[in-house]
Amino acid sequence: MSHYMSMTKLPDEVVGNAYRSTVGWELLTELEDLNDRMPGHEGERLGADRVSKTFEAIGLDNVSLDAFPIPAWWRGDASLTVAHGDRETTFDQSHELVELPGTPSGEVTGKLVDMGYGLPQDFETVDLSGDIAMASSLTPDDYGRWVHRSEKYRYAAESGAAAFVFYNHVEGALPPTGNVGAVNGPGPIPAIGTSKEIGARLQRYCDDDAVEATLSVMSEVGRGTSHNVEGTVGPDTDEEVLFTAHVDGHDVGTAANDNGFGTAMVIEVGKMLVRVADELETKVRLVVFGAEETGLYGSYYWTHTHDLHNVKCIVNIDGAGYSRNLEIHSHGFETIADVFNTVSEEYGIPITTEDQIQPNSDHWPFVQRGVAGVQGRSSSDESGRGWGHTHGDTLDKLDVRDLRDLSILCAAGIARLAQRDVEVSHVDAEEIRQNCVEEGFDVGMKATESWPWGEAKDWPWENEL
Repeated sequence: MSHYMSMTKLPDEVVGNAYRSTVGWELLTELEDLNDRMPGHEGERLGADRVSKTFEAIGLDNVSLDAFPIPAWWRGDASLTVAHGDRETTFDQSHELVELPGTPSGEVTGKLVDMGYGLPQDFETVDLSGDIAMASSLTPDDYGRWVHRSEKYRYAAESGAAAFVFYNHVEGALPPTGNVGAVNGPGPIPAIGTSKEIGARLQRYCDDDAVEATLSVMSEVGRGTSHNVEGTVGPDTDEEVLFTAHVDGHDVGTAANDNGFGTAMVIEVGKMLVRVADELETKVRLVVFGAEETGLYGSYYWTHTHDLHNVKCIVNIDGAGYSRNLEIHSHGFETIADVFNTVSEEYGIPITTEDQIQPNSDHWPFVQRGVAGVQGRSSSDESGRGWGHTHGDTLDKLDVRDLRDLSILCAAGIARLAQRDVEVSHVDAEEIRQNCVEEGFDVGMKATESWPWGEAKDWPWENEL
């Protein structure tokens, strides 16, 4: 084995070529130009097809497209009409509000009630029967864990609310979207997202007096098809290292950061690994999942149709377009964190490693079953997603230099993980469950019916397996 592969440094010619590469960025621009890569929509299928063709062009082996059924959702019109004093104001423009995917259609008239941060305790002993509940996208820094949008939505519904308004906490970043649907269908009550500016206005109305509002949502919920795209590089071993991202995105903005950027990173990492394929001692499988945004369907489908004993580990990229400062969230799998710490030392570039559970991306279906897995992302000075999940998630906010830097670091880490002397152990799923309880994630996951250690889920593909 070559010395450079026993460490983490890739050959200078590979790194130099990667820093001049445009393949990933070109794919990213193609994905942006599809406009709508919502799970189950035509744009997502076209995006998967373009990833597949790029996999073949960079020289990956065993390239495949794997189709699977999902619940699909299509956006219609939405509006919020508020009666305040002797005036009535209707918000119905796309810069003011958007429906949350998975919302059912409906028209609701009720009292507008601001629930602030929408934390679990904010809903205790509160009767919202018939009301339209509002909650901020912000979770306070000192709360200890992030409270997901769908969690706030479910608390509102369980408290009797007839509709839900999710307002952004980032000024100028437009209304946020994001899934609130159930595993195999829509959520219980109509829901929209609004900009911070509209949210602040609604908060002011609520502070003044009891305010009546009418929320109207038109949407279509049906069945659709998504695709996972994958290819391999390296020896034909049963054991394999996975490097993954997701190709789908919301139908507002162009999903450039979330997660076109991650998909482009998979391309660039795959391209580098092809050039050192003879030095790899374990197969590397590059996977771009579909339908992440509406329920991690692609990664759950993959875990339900493959032998996870063959997965040495998974490194999943999501939320990496904020900067060139790599973060690795290790879920306590110290060997993977140590590999990336070594990459940091070898390249003289800081990499942050955190061990807290991150249950909201495509590594999670693996990690919850004890498979060693991490999420890679980049650091951000903003709280929350920033422009993510809004009309503002577009290519102009990304930097090709970030793509190159992060891809080189990830390729070095994956190459090291693909060596036999790096032993990565899985853990019992009970250990992951206990960590979730200790970090408080069980509360929200049970509220959103996503707790994986409860009743079996009614997955849309169950009858096909």
